[in-house]
Amino acid sequence: MTINEILMSIELGLIYGIIAIGIYITFRVIDFPDLTCDGSFVLGSAVSGILIKSGYSPYIGIFLALLAGSLAGFVTGVLNTHLKITSLLSGILVAFMLYSVNLYVMRGVPNIGLIDEATIFTNFSPVIVLGGICCVVWGLFSYGLNTDFGLSLRSIGHNQRLAKNGGINVKTMTIIGLVFSNSLIALGGALFSQHQGFSDVGGGVGTIIVGLASVMIGERLLPYRSISIQILSCILGSLLYRLFISFALHSDVLGLQTQDLNLITGAMVIGIMILPKRRVC
Repeated sequence: MTINEILMSIELGLIYGIIAIGIYITFRVIDFPDLTCDGSFVLGSAVSGILIKSGYSPYIGIFLALLAGSLAGFVTGVLNTHLKITSLLSGILVAFMLYSVNLYVMRGVPNIGLIDEATIFTNFSPVIVLGGICCVVWGLFSYGLNTDFGLSLRSIGHNQRLAKNGGINVKTMTIIGLVFSNSLIALGGALFSQHQGFSDVGGGVGTIIVGLASVMIGERLLPYRSISIQILSCILGSLLYRLFISFALHSDVLGLQTQDLNLITGAMVIGIMILPKRRVC
């Protein structure tokens, strides 16, 4: 592996670390198996890409991608809490519908090239920019989830009945959790499109698996109860995942190729799940 390949792996690890935090919020904080993420990732990528292509600032693209992801999470939450559709099915339905929405956003074109367009990485080092964004996200959610509001949000993932008896509006908190989660995932999609120089309507396939792998790797690395450490572990898990994948694909000994990526990822997730858990500190 060359230095450039290692740097690229770190940059992608930071991007998917943000996505992993979003998945952590649904799967761990509010205990909601949300499958919207494959669609919301592409939604963020599509919104950012089409706005940049239309001459708008890449920062506006980032901001509106956040809002678009929030809307996707909101719809999933409403389907589940108000229309009584199961959590898995509501996420699947929204992700399924987002494919058409994403094509509409991209004006019917399945791929948008951004190679010659200005992005937030044009005049700055991607590692520094992504590292700064990850620090901001980590700081905001570490603080927010330790406030009274954050404790209320976390309580619905531990015991919804107890939270409801304590006066917490479980439906509202579930929707808020999904909004936060999908806004982060859409942010990751927007950053990915600007970093890679393209937006593709099929680019979100496997996002849920990569995010879950990062979360579980992080949990094995840092098995602590502190919410700040748990959020940090998502980023570290994503970095380790990307470095491992890059090493595996560039190893002459293993003889793996690009088409083996999904196989490696699936095997890694299975391996992590069957490993004995370390005691939580």
